[in-house]
Amino acid sequence: MCERCHRPATHCLCSLIPALDSRTRVVVLQHPDESRHALNTARLAVLGLKNAQLHVGTEFDSAVWQVEGYRPHLLFPGEDATVLTRDSVMEPTYTPSLLVVPDGTWRHARQLLSHHPGLAALPRVTLPAGTLTRYRIRHAEDASALSTIEAIVLSLNALEAPQNYDALLAPFDALVSTQIAAMGHERYLQHHVLREGSRARRQREK
Repeated sequence: MCERCHRPATHCLCSLIPALDSRTRVVVLQHPDESRHALNTARLAVLGLKNAQLHVGTEFDSAVWQVEGYRPHLLFPGEDATVLTRDSVMEPTYTPSLLVVPDGTWRHARQLLSHHPGLAALPRVTLPAGTLTRYRIRHAEDASALSTIEAIVLSLNALEAPQNYDALLAPFDALVSTQIAAMGHERYLQHHVLREGSRARRQREK
């Protein structure tokens, strides 16, 4: 078992995980259920970023996101959320952002904000509409329902432009391809492409 990526040696992803710098600090608050997920994309993202932390639990100290030298923002939709661009969150003093990213189901995220009023009160940012997920084996009905690693990459691409963080997606893409290969092409078609109500099927019929 690889101690870094927590996968069997035969499926080690370390050669694909980059080591990227970012001015933005990324803090992932992960529900314990997500830590046991086969892909655990949040962990992959944090492993590939030097200025990132992963915290697993349901209760967190505000010191996690109140870090000197950074201005915290919460990546979560809402009526008052600002569409994320470099200019939309940049202060005149150019204080770097600290991006808090909840990792869990929508129910988990809402519980997190309910239990942490200070976190819920942070300025919210959201991603532009219309971005499609690359998570081809996920059964989310909304094609814009991104995995955590995808959301982090798009956020950093906006905040750190022209620097690009797509390299973070290499291990994620490899894991998805490996799982599709393991289930077999016919099963993948049946359960993820031709399945009634699937995103792939609806997109194909447009």
